[in-house]
Amino acid sequence: MRAIKAILMRNLTNFTRDRTRLFFTIFMAVFFLFIFSFVMKSAAIGVANPMNYLISGIIIMSVFQTALNNSMNIIEDISSGFMREILVAPISRWQISIGQVLSSSVIAVLQGLIIVIVGLFMGLQADPLHFIEMIGLMILVGVAFSSIGLFLATLAKSSATFQVFVTVIAMPLTFLSGAYIPTTIMPKFLLPLVYLNPLTYTTAIFRYISLRMEDLSAAQLIKAGVAFDIHGFTVMPYFSLIMIVLIGALFLFLCVSRFNKADFSTVKVFRPHH
Repeated sequence: MRAIKAILMRNLTNFTRDRTRLFFTIFMAVFFLFIFSFVMKSAAIGVANPMNYLISGIIIMSVFQTALNNSMNIIEDISSGFMREILVAPISRWQISIGQVLSSSVIAVLQGLIIVIVGLFMGLQADPLHFIEMIGLMILVGVAFSSIGLFLATLAKSSATFQVFVTVIAMPLTFLSGAYIPTTIMPKFLLPLVYLNPLTYTTAIFRYISLRMEDLSAAQLIKAGVAFDIHGFTVMPYFSLIMIVLIGALFLFLCVSRFNKADFSTVKVFRPHH
C-alpha cells in the first residue's frame, strides 16, 4: 500500500504543477459548451433544460478523456528513467499499475469537479445526495477508462503509437455517445455503433443522476436519450451502471496482467521536431 500511495502522491504533485494542462482542460470544456449550445437549442427535443443536458455530458467526457490520456504518464516515466528505478525496487508490478490507475482516476475526478463547479455557475443544480452520486460515478468512470488507458499504454511501443490509439478510440466514441449531440437525432444507420459504445451508457447514467431524472417514465427517459429501446428491449440507466462496473473490472484485470508481463525496454518516446 505504501508503494501505491507514493505513486499516487507523486502523480498528483505533477498534476498540480502542470497549470497549462489544467487551463486547457477548462478552456476546452467551456469551448465545447458554447459551440454545442447552439446545436442543443434545436436538437434537444424532449429535454427540459438543454444547457444542463449539455453541461452534464461535458463533465463526464472530461473525466473520460482525462482518465484515458493520463496513461501517457507511464511512457513519460519510462523515457525519464523513473519507471526503471521503480521496477528494480522491492515492490510488485501490480502495485505500480494500481497506483497509476488510481492516480489517473483521482486526477480525472478532480478535473471533472472543476467542470462541475463551472457548470454550477451556468445553471446546473445539484443537491448533496446527487452531488455525492455524481462523484461516485466519476470515480467508477475514472477507474474504468484509466484501466483502458494503461492497457493501451502497455501495448504501445512509443508515445506516438499511444497517441494514435487514444485519438482513434476517443474521437468516435465521444461523438457517438450523445454527450454533445443527442443520440435521439443521430441517423438510424449510426445507432448500432451508438448502442455498442460504452460511453453512450456512461453519459446516460451520469445525466440520469445529475439531472435528477428518477421520476421520469421509461418512455420519457428514452425520449431524452437516457434510456434506449433496442429492438423492444429497454436499456434503463442503472443497467448502464452495471455495464460500466463490468467494463472497469475487466480492463483493470487486463491492464494489471499486461503490466506484469510488459517489456518496457522496447518503448520509445516520440518527440516532435521543431
